[in-house]
Amino acid sequence: MRNLTLLFIGCSLVLLTLSRCMLAAWQWQRVKQAGGLWPIIRGGARIDANLIATLAGIPLILSPWFGDSSLAIGITRGWFMFGWVLMVLLEASTPQFIDEYDTRPNRLYVEYLKHPREVFGMLWKGYKATLIGAVAVIAALAWLAWWLFHRAQPDASMAWWQGILFSVAAAAVVALAIRGTLKHRPINPSTVAYCADSMLNTLPLNSLYSVAYAIYSMKNERSATRVYGHMDSEECNGLVLREAGIGQTRQDIPSLHVQHPARRRERPLNLVMIVEESLGAQYIGNLGGAGYTPCIDALAKDAWNFTRAYATGTRSVRGLEALSAGFPPTISDAVLRLSGAQSNFFTLAQLLRQHGYHSRFIYGGEAHFDNMKNFFLGNGFDHVHDLPHFQEPAFVGTWGASDEDMFNELHRLLLNDGDQPTFTLAFSVSNHSPWEYPEGRITPEGDPRSVSNTVRYADWAIGRFFEQARTSDYWNNTVFLLVADHDAKVGGARLVPMRHFHIPAMILGADVEARRDDRIISQIDLPVTLLSLMGLETEHPMPGHDLTQGGGGRAMMQYKENYGYLQGDQLVVLEPHRGATQYRYQAPDVFDPVALDETLARVALAHVLWPNQIYNDRAYTLPHLQT
Repeated sequence: MRNLTLLFIGCSLVLLTLSRCMLAAWQWQRVKQAGGLWPIIRGGARIDANLIATLAGIPLILSPWFGDSSLAIGITRGWFMFGWVLMVLLEASTPQFIDEYDTRPNRLYVEYLKHPREVFGMLWKGYKATLIGAVAVIAALAWLAWWLFHRAQPDASMAWWQGILFSVAAAAVVALAIRGTLKHRPINPSTVAYCADSMLNTLPLNSLYSVAYAIYSMKNERSATRVYGHMDSEECNGLVLREAGIGQTRQDIPSLHVQHPARRRERPLNLVMIVEESLGAQYIGNLGGAGYTPCIDALAKDAWNFTRAYATGTRSVRGLEALSAGFPPTISDAVLRLSGAQSNFFTLAQLLRQHGYHSRFIYGGEAHFDNMKNFFLGNGFDHVHDLPHFQEPAFVGTWGASDEDMFNELHRLLLNDGDQPTFTLAFSVSNHSPWEYPEGRITPEGDPRSVSNTVRYADWAIGRFFEQARTSDYWNNTVFLLVADHDAKVGGARLVPMRHFHIPAMILGADVEARRDDRIISQIDLPVTLLSLMGLETEHPMPGHDLTQGGGGRAMMQYKENYGYLQGDQLVVLEPHRGATQYRYQAPDVFDPVALDETLARVALAHVLWPNQIYNDRAYTLPHLQT
């Protein structure tokens, strides 16, 4: 059984590597432009090791103890044939799938299997030669594997202690191969993404891994309709677009609309979004918080300061989803982690690319965490600048390089941009447990390792960066957003603890006029507003409000199973499989139950259903990206 397992491992590595090289040769012009073959081969070896270890790990570990059993050998041979045929089938399907969808087989491949008659009818009528060729290849390789697996040499006998040593060593190798790294985050597709071409980022994968990961990721896609109730799609669209002030012009992308800027500019401004980890309003002095943020409070006096901004959720990916894509929250996971949003999904980077912008994501940690790297590179960002790219960071903690290191990288890159218009999304890491930061920057109060002191440090790093930025050449042609992704330790007895969704948000730089804005706003309003300030006339599907033209007055948030829709002082809460409830809300923590406004409840229901509907219809995109 041991020799059979090793033979399967060797054959699988040859198959997957050869297939990957052939795909790279077919797409050589794109491969060459993105840096050549090596990143594909290097990443592919890690992904293949993960898949093969998953298929062959248990037989390899158990081989010293069952290697002589004809039953065990028969079961193992059958299992390997099953795995081999799956690998061959999917690799044989890959060229046609790439030709059609510009990606390896993924979630869409699985969805097509739900309609076998239509799909096979299409293949037979439209791709008969390709189908016959693929079947021939699959049959030939299946026969070859059957022939080889039946000729595997019997295992050499082992003493009992040798068997123990072999099994322990095999278990360690298998575990490492499946995990793919000695670091604290296991391998995923984002780990091997390496360029701004979303199709090329799938080449280091193999197609069985790609499909299996898509199936695994579907667990994050919950149906809002099943949880909160049904609404006709036409009514749902109508209510969301009405509240966004959008008129529908297309059926395939219902929210697509033209946005006119607040003022036209001869040269549109650069954009920098600074997203601060876990920085709730509870810590911010000018928002009535604890007052740990003197630098932020000073900046607020010179900024367009939104005093009642609300996060859409309680996870970083939810905030990044709202800020980079303007996408509203729902009960499913954030789109960064959903398989159907890994390419051709709208982001600001997709939009700004049409206007000649270079877009990048800066992160002090490892960007494959939460699939950020794969999502951003697959959806318009040209570069991901994470910890491995940092130049001699001063301090690296559990989550990555410190905030000052992130800001140093941001400042350096902005200085080097020259006349190139840029969009930069920068995400900090320091304000996160276990509350690590470099010594000597602040005077800590109480326990140095506490959230209050990491907030003080984050505030110090922000103040230091903006001191540099104000005296730099890029200041006058750049608009900056400083905003939190969410609050820290969100909880409480409320169905939706509103005080923990309250976050700082301010826009400054260039010629942005200082003002205090007390309107209720959502994170999804900010990217729309920034486009207007930049001076760009654009067409996009974001349903947020352009706050330069009025708007505001509503916010939406997902809290675990519950959904909150705030309009003015009225909060509607939707719970799973229950009727809506309504409260008169007064910040920070007054909830007075009131009679349900059925009209407002329908608006709330539409807003929680709409993102699911648009995602499933692949309708949150730009026309030139539709497949």
